[in-house]
Amino acid sequence: MDTIVSPPKGSKQPTKKPTVLSEAIVEIVSDSGEGAQKCGQSLGAISAKMGNGVWTVEIIPAEIQPPARSRAGASGIRVRIGSESVTNMGDHAQLVVAFNEQVPYGRIEQRAYKPGTHLLIENKWRNDPTEKIRQEYTEAIEQFKVLGADVIEIPMEEECLKVVKNAKKGKNMWVLGMLSYIYSRDLEKAQQQIRRIFRKKSDQIIQDNINLLMSGYTWAETNLDLHFEIPAIETDQEMLVMNGNEAISFGVMAAGIDVCSMYPITPATSASHHLAEHMESVGGLVHQAEDEIAAIGFAIGSSYAGKTAITITSGPGIALKTEFIGLAVMAEVPLVIVDVQRGGPSTGLPTKVEQGDLLSVLFGDPGDAPKVVIAPSTIEECFHFIILARKLAESFRTPVFVLTDANLATGVSAFPRPKISEDWFASPIDQSDWEEGVRSYEWAEETGLSQRPIPGMKGGMYTLTGLAHDEESHVAYDPAINQRAAEARSRKIAALHLPLHIPSCIAISILLRI
Repeated sequence: MDTIVSPPKGSKQPTKKPTVLSEAIVEIVSDSGEGAQKCGQSLGAISAKMGNGVWTVEIIPAEIQPPARSRAGASGIRVRIGSESVTNMGDHAQLVVAFNEQVPYGRIEQRAYKPGTHLLIENKWRNDPTEKIRQEYTEAIEQFKVLGADVIEIPMEEECLKVVKNAKKGKNMWVLGMLSYIYSRDLEKAQQQIRRIFRKKSDQIIQDNINLLMSGYTWAETNLDLHFEIPAIETDQEMLVMNGNEAISFGVMAAGIDVCSMYPITPATSASHHLAEHMESVGGLVHQAEDEIAAIGFAIGSSYAGKTAITITSGPGIALKTEFIGLAVMAEVPLVIVDVQRGGPSTGLPTKVEQGDLLSVLFGDPGDAPKVVIAPSTIEECFHFIILARKLAESFRTPVFVLTDANLATGVSAFPRPKISEDWFASPIDQSDWEEGVRSYEWAEETGLSQRPIPGMKGGMYTLTGLAHDEESHVAYDPAINQRAAEARSRKIAALHLPLHIPSCIAISILLRI
């Protein structure tokens, strides 16, 4: 059993009860690499495990390593905690923790704060050896006050150095402790969260971070008047806490998808990280291809072999995959494609939230290339929609897109633990004899659907081609045959208008091109 560390004896006890809030919006901003996002993710996870509604959104600079103390290069996270269910990041932050005085400027320009926002700023810069930095700090503090912020200077580094030798590597956990006091977070859950984060590290590193947590908590208890409570949501359901990319990853495994082939791209990459950590334990494979084109080619080849594969990417990756998407449509190979949308065009805004890929995925292929597009609106749906996407892809022999975005990808929220159902999982690969006389593209007159031949089926051999073809998979340029095939591919998508057996807990919007 874990040992729970209590605040040191003699620390100041609250002189008044915490102020009850219905919600709180908190931001933690810093230079890249200072752990602000880990701090905020931990605060969100702790709050969700306490029963609060939670939503987190990461603040990520477009550059991989922007200059330190850069206004445009602020890195961080926003955490919204509510006494009811939370589905978005909200408007203005009520409290901000800044690791230097420059990083709040970009957020102020985006109107993320308002007069009265509590702005807690690391004060080490006031006595920095460099005169320019001291001057910038003094000017910023005065400007923030003029803008109406409640500025509170915090000796973060000074306090961290009482616990560890390198404050930069521990400041985020000290801030987590400070925020745990401010918002009356459960210290036992906070310490358990630290143990989970650093579970692969040494016992000494785990203990150092717990000590930093307790130091931040005790300092806030002794020195701050900010003390709030956000009542939890009452529920008897067992809840899970994760972000959308993790939910996508779990959905892949729950759907019985054995192969994920992808190339890293923001903001989709963490889905592959999570899959790479867990996929092997369920008998699956994560293939990191040399580029986006190779990734979808590998996935289509895997799907052709009998088990539907998935490829996960973002907008620029979709652009590179376009020709192969057309091949999957023409050859009628089942495929699941996740597009974690970001700003565009081109490299665009890789770290910002945007939902501009709908027209691209619907109409971005040459010729008539109908496909299915489904768009989850919650993190829970990110999980369930992957299962649905595999079923649709296999039933209709077509690519199925799942459109999420950076907001869902990085947002942390809680939802009821799904009850595992056998009908989630993919069936074993069919190796029974192919029915004699049935053509490989025997399009049904009413639905356009056809049976799927799988390599290894006796009598089921056929030619897979991206060229126009007839029912027997022979290349065909005859206008009548081409028209018949195009109508069949569109007709099977139109069949999705028929009632589908979808779990009632899922609100689904299927966007179809007919």
